[in-house]
Amino acid sequence: MSTQARDGAGNFVQTLEGAERDREACRLRSRRWTYQRISDALGYGGASNAHRAVKRTLEAIPRDAGEELLALELDQLDALAQTVYEVLEAHHYTVSNGRLIYLGEQPLADHGPVLAAVDRLVKIQERRAKLLGLDKQSLDVGGEVTVRYEVVGVDPEAYA
Repeated sequence: MSTQARDGAGNFVQTLEGAERDREACRLRSRRWTYQRISDALGYGGASNAHRAVKRTLEAIPRDAGEELLALELDQLDALAQTVYEVLEAHHYTVSNGRLIYLGEQPLADHGPVLAAVDRLVKIQERRAKLLGLDKQSLDVGGEVTVRYEVVGVDPEAYA
């Protein structure tokens, strides 16, 4: 049985207690808590309910505050990207059974951490593009566009 308040038409209405709980969910999410963890801590009854609570709270924020939140998210992405760049710039060597592996006299490079960092950087950039709406941009070239294909290194006369 739900303890959430309803109006005269039977629709759910937001109570002060519910709004405060949703605000706390949003605060926890900003601390990188998972929706499941938020649900467990605040009693939402599932990750999807916690997600809706955070979404409700964010949608209720006035636009100016939303822009501040966007700036905060972008700053956090910058900090994460900086950490990834540090991993990219570091030297990584192959270790097996707790021992450094050598190729001749030189330690054998381990490219795994670099590739993982590149993958993480791409995800950070994808998130940034999504936040900024860059993926929704379209190119308006105006008017008709002609595409011409050219096969280089083949004499078309030889096949006529």
